[in-house]
Formats: sequence, structure tokens, C-alpha cells
Amino acid sequence: MSGASRGRDRPDRPFRLIVGGLPEDPPRSPVPASDAHEELQLPAQRSSARLARHWVIHVIAASGVTGSQNQVVELLTAEVVANAAVHGPPDGTIRVRAWSDATQVYVSVSDDSAASPVVRHPEPSDLSGRGMALVQALASDWGVESGPDGKTVWFSLELEDDL
Repeated sequence: MSGASRGRDRPDRPFRLIVGGLPEDPPRSPVPASDAHEELQLPAQRSSARLARHWVIHVIAASGVTGSQNQVVELLTAEVVANAAVHGPPDGTIRVRAWSDATQVYVSVSDDSAASPVVRHPEPSDLSGRGMALVQALASDWGVESGPDGKTVWFSLELEDDL
């Protein structure tokens, strides 16, 4: 499925915020319990984005996700982890999970901050501020789940039929 056709077919609901575990609508991309899937824990440092994207690529490649989809997941993972490192508490922990099913790849990034990410539309000359706009543009779906211990930002990417 091309990016152009995917945009026409998917509903215009690129962001969902769940506060206190009470969603307005049923979860479209449930975040698994941490004991149900592998999890990578990293310090809240910018260098953690590189480590996280390599780990996520290894996890999803083992399930058969390759090519351009693999690269999109790598890019979005790095952006979400970098946001957690920059905007979360400096002494916090970043927790990354990745998994897939027959139709989607999912990545979730949890940190100790309750502050939700903001989709910005920076000027071309701005040096930063494009991370969540990339997630919004490239992911099939994404959202934020907030709780007493911080938040989880997740995204999913629909798998192409030719895998």
C-alpha cells in the first residue's frame, strides 16, 4: 500500500490521549504489559535514541519486517526516544518495547514524565521540533497513554502486503 493511498484510507484520527487509563474510545493499538514482551531500559540521554533504534530494528527484523518499513520504524523510534530523553526527567528511565502481529508493527516508549508530546510545525530554518510531526505523518496510528508513573508514547505502522 502506498503512502498516498494509506492516507486516503485511514481515518483522520492521528492522535489519541488517554488520561488516567480511561480512554474515550477502545484502544486501537494496545500497549502490552511490560512482563508480556521484551523491554529495553535506557537512561534519559540523547545517546539512548541510537541504542533504542538498533534494538527495535533487531526485534522487528526477527519477525520478518524489512526494507523501507524497517527504516520508517527506525526513524520514528529514534524520534520518540529522543523526545523522552530531552523532555523527560534527566535522572529518569526510558523503557522501549517493540512487537508485531500479522498486520502491524508497534513500538512504545515510556518515560517518567507526565508531559504529553506536542506536534509542532517549525520553520524550515529551525534546528529541532520535527519529531512528533514525523510520527504523525508516517505512522499508521499513534497516541499517548498517561498514568501516575509517567507516560507511554506509542505508534504503529501497517505492514505492506509484499513482505
